[in-house]
Amino acid sequence: MKAKEIGSRGIWFPTDGMESEKAIEFVKEIESLGYSTLWIPETTGRDPFAHIAMLLENTTEIVFATGIANIYHRHPGSMRQAASTLAEQSKGRFILGLGVSHEPLVSGLRQLEYLKPIEAMRAYLEQMNMSPYSSRPPEKQPICLLAALGPRMLELSAELADGAHPYWTNPEHTQQARKIIGDEKLLCVEQKVVITTNQEIAYGAAKESLRIYANLPNYRNNWKRLGFTDEDIDEPSSQFIDTFVAWGSLEKIEDRISSHYDAGADHVCLQPILLEGSYADPHLQAFSSLVSKT
Repeated sequence: MKAKEIGSRGIWFPTDGMESEKAIEFVKEIESLGYSTLWIPETTGRDPFAHIAMLLENTTEIVFATGIANIYHRHPGSMRQAASTLAEQSKGRFILGLGVSHEPLVSGLRQLEYLKPIEAMRAYLEQMNMSPYSSRPPEKQPICLLAALGPRMLELSAELADGAHPYWTNPEHTQQARKIIGDEKLLCVEQKVVITTNQEIAYGAAKESLRIYANLPNYRNNWKRLGFTDEDIDEPSSQFIDTFVAWGSLEKIEDRISSHYDAGADHVCLQPILLEGSYADPHLQAFSSLVSKT
């Protein structure tokens, strides 16, 4: 599956707050709108592989991606089994996104040993690729993307994976990432979006979304590499919000999305920040004008 086959525009959205039947309705709506891919995160909720299997059974075209599956939660062999099974059963409608998560979530929340990220990911990928899989293989091995922000993880995504899935970034980072991973690898970036022209509402929604990420080291370090200070992050400055969150008119939001493509992105997955703060009724019809069916 190359860039053309996964489409240029997807949705990044958690479905953990929805009942299973509601999640199926939600995914069917996204598919009917023309989005090519749904990215599903993994935190402490549903197992994303089991959940994606259910969603695949109820859709026909949309691709599903783990955004991302935590390598500390599964043995490399189990990860390969799950990814290969979904890829084979769905005839290729599955992308494996992998990441090292963050030390507070691994050693703190999960009480697991958090290793040096680059070394841990390298060893994991090597073990996963060497793990035996004796069932009927998929026609094509599932795409494997790394949740990569810093230069070294981006380099690794080009060396041992099919590309990168940067999160909470901006077009400047997209340009840097493309330069590091080269022209042949996939670059699938996430972009947060608030559809409102009211600055106060947009900033309030952005700050609420940022709250759960601000103290996670990998994101924080990346924002600082991009030139922002601790003060910009802790008390989000207007420049910080405007840099990482697309808001305003549909034309203004479209300009931000286009900037990622211009900077080298193959695929942009939009994460709507919900003004009502509820996962239960995402109202994605509002995104119909942002769909790209190319």
